[in-house]
Amino acid sequence: MDLALVGTDPGISPNEDGLPGLPVIRSIVGALLTWGLVACVAGLVISVIVWALAHQQGNYQYAQGGKSGVVVSAGGALLIGAANAIVGFFAGLGAGV
Repeated sequence: MDLALVGTDPGISPNEDGLPGLPVIRSIVGALLTWGLVACVAGLVISVIVWALAHQQGNYQYAQGGKSGVVVSAGGALLIGAANAIVGFFAGLGAGV
């Protein structure tokens, strides 16, 4: 086996014209991002309501569940909002290897 071929770059890179339908897929993924953010907002609102009502009534188990829902919804929104940057960062890291 030729050792010179093991570490060489094959010369393949992402392109815009490789497959048909790329604009449609981008549109679908953008819509999924929007739906995900809407779901995070709904989850945050519901969790805050549960947290407040449960705390007011002294039900600390449900209050803790509401707190967890707030953190999960906020974290989900953070990850969805940063999805392009996260993928771009790791794609750049992978291209530099």
